[in-house]
Formats: sequence, structure tokens, C-alpha cells
Amino acid sequence: MGEDMAEDGKSVMTGALDGVRVLDFTSVMAGPFATRMLADLGAQVIKIESLEGDQVRARPPKRDGFSAYFGNLNAGKQSIACNLKSPDIRALIEDLVRNCDVLVENFRPGVMQRFQLDYATLQAINPRLVYCSISGYGQTGPKALFPAYAPVIHAASGFDMVNLRYQDGADRPATSGIFIADVLGGTHAFGAIQAALYQREKTGVGQHIDLSMLEAMVGMLVFETQEAQFPGDARRPLYTPLKTRDGFIMVAPTSPRNFEQLSEAVGHPEWRDDPRFRTNADRNANWATLLGLTEQWTLGYSAEEAEAILSRHGVPCARYREIGELLDDPQLASRGAFAEIGDGAGRYLVPNPPFRMSGSRVEARDHVALLGEDGTDILTGLGVDAATLAALREKGDLL
Repeated sequence: MGEDMAEDGKSVMTGALDGVRVLDFTSVMAGPFATRMLADLGAQVIKIESLEGDQVRARPPKRDGFSAYFGNLNAGKQSIACNLKSPDIRALIEDLVRNCDVLVENFRPGVMQRFQLDYATLQAINPRLVYCSISGYGQTGPKALFPAYAPVIHAASGFDMVNLRYQDGADRPATSGIFIADVLGGTHAFGAIQAALYQREKTGVGQHIDLSMLEAMVGMLVFETQEAQFPGDARRPLYTPLKTRDGFIMVAPTSPRNFEQLSEAVGHPEWRDDPRFRTNADRNANWATLLGLTEQWTLGYSAEEAEAILSRHGVPCARYREIGELLDDPQLASRGAFAEIGDGAGRYLVPNPPFRMSGSRVEARDHVALLGEDGTDILTGLGVDAATLAALREKGDLL
């Protein structure tokens, strides 16, 4: 297990990706989500921004001009702000590529080629480069060039219509507010990058990763993909919220043992002999009835009380919580699920990756770069002198 010494003399676990250098051409959410996970494992992530900066820098919640939304997605990264249309800037980026392990971009297909920073061009400069392109539909196919943000992909993937089919009484798909396609695409990109780095250790050669957010969403619809090919069976049981005195609770008695535990918890052991519920097939056929009877019980309790009673009997359940409640949740606190970071407006919590590693530090790094903050240091490290930096700034090519 690798360890370094902190300034206070205490040992600090090293990161699995310490020493890995990443050029990050991503913005908004899917790409930054992937590269923040790389930074969380110790990679040096150099965020290449436009002179205006990643548009999320301007998105709320903002405090004193600093976006906590941006900080959540970009903690631990360095920032260079430059004009990618400038031949001088492109030449410097090519110099950076020679000593980088990974490049991640989420432009529309074709944009990096117009900047002469596409995989074919950069692979010739650095054959070991792992180059990951994240896009809505992928780099190929008839819709490759269509613009696509997460809500568009949710609609195109079938996800929204599947969800509508599960909402009895709804007359239109749900409004989008949580960008599942971005997070899912970024997570798959993170995993693919690890696989490519592992393969490079064996072959010495990098490769291009072409990640489609549409395909990530389709891959998530495991049951539905098969049901579409083989329709006709009875509707499968759905998990519906049950009302309590003050809110809602999710109860999921999926196994035969769970059903027995539920019948005990709600004081109806006779359910076990009820012909509607005797076997798994019987319960599935009468699932809505079972949940309706359970709701008659939950209505007599607060959500917290119902959760405590059901949990004591081993029934899988959870009361519906507001997101704010999770910030000091004992379970998440015990796992170190949040890291505290700071920017120019103060301190706040951001989620860590959802896994722990016995031999690697896995957590958000406490640094949110100002736009272009690291340009001088990084380019000076390439051997660029002060006069050249001044000239680039004079021309408006570098912040």
C-alpha cells in the first residue's frame, strides 16, 4: 500500500492514478464528471478551457461569483484558458500531448479535427495516448453530428417512454431535471479509460475510446430491451411509493422471506395462507393488492416510524428523503461519502466516488481552479519563456 507524507508529518495514502497526466477538453457535465473521477484517484488533470471558460462556471448555485456546481464537477483540476483556433496554442498543446497519458473531449464529432487535435493527429505524436471522445450519439452513424444534451438523449433512448409506461395516470413523459445520461456516460468513460490504460501496460500502445451517451442509456434498460423483443407476458411488479402520515416510504418485499417478514411486521401473519399471496407467482399477480394492504398499515405511522418497524423485521424499505437530509446522514458520514472543498466563496461538500479502495486514496481534491489559473506554471514547465507567454496574452490567445 503506497503512502506519502503530508505536511503535518502524517502518512497519506497515494492515489491509484498518481503520475497519470490527463488533458481535459471537456465542459458542462458528462466529460467533467469522468475527469473529476480521474482527479479523485490522483491523476493530474489539466482542464483546457475557452477564453470564456466552461459555461458551468456561470451556473447556480453561485456565491460571490463562484459556482458550487462547477466546483463539484471540477475539483482537483488545473486550468488553462486559451484560443484553440490559434496555431501557436495548438503547437503548445501538441507539446503537452507528448507527455500526457490520457485526453478526454466531449465536443460534437468533428470539432477536434477542425482544431487539428483529433486522435489520428495526436496518436502520431504520442502512440501511447488514450484518447476518449464522449458524445451524444457516438462518433459514427447517421445521427453522429446531431446536437445532444442529456434530456435529448433521455427522450431518444426510450428511457422517458419506459418511465411513462410505469406511471399509471400520467399523460406525458416526466420533466427532465437529473441528467442521468451525463453521469452514466461519464462513468462509463472513466471505466473505459482504466481498461485502455491497463491494455497499454501490456501493449505499449494507446487507443481511441468512442463513447455514446445514447448507448449508455440503452444499456441501462436491461429488462426493457428484452421485453421489447419478447412482449406478451403480464406486467411485471412495479415498486410504488406508499403513503405514511407525513410522507412516503418504499417497501420492496421481493423474496419469499421478505414477504414473510412483511406479514409479521404489519401484524398480518395470515397473509401467508392467503391464496392471493401463497407463492411468488401469486404475489406477482396480486402485487398491487399486496402493496395496497401494506399502505393501509403505513398510513398509521410516520415515515420514520414505519421505516424503523419494517427494518427491525428485515423488510427492505426506505422512507423518501429530501436531498438536504443526506448531507449529514450517519451512513454516508461513516463511509466518508462527502469531501469538503473550498473556492473563493467558502467551503462546501461534494460527493466522493461511490467506491473505496484499500490501497488508494479516493476522494475529491480540495482545489477549484480559477479560469486560466495554471496556464503560466504548466506552459513554463514546457519550457515556454515569459516573453512568449506575454506575446500570447497580447494577441488574446491565452488568458
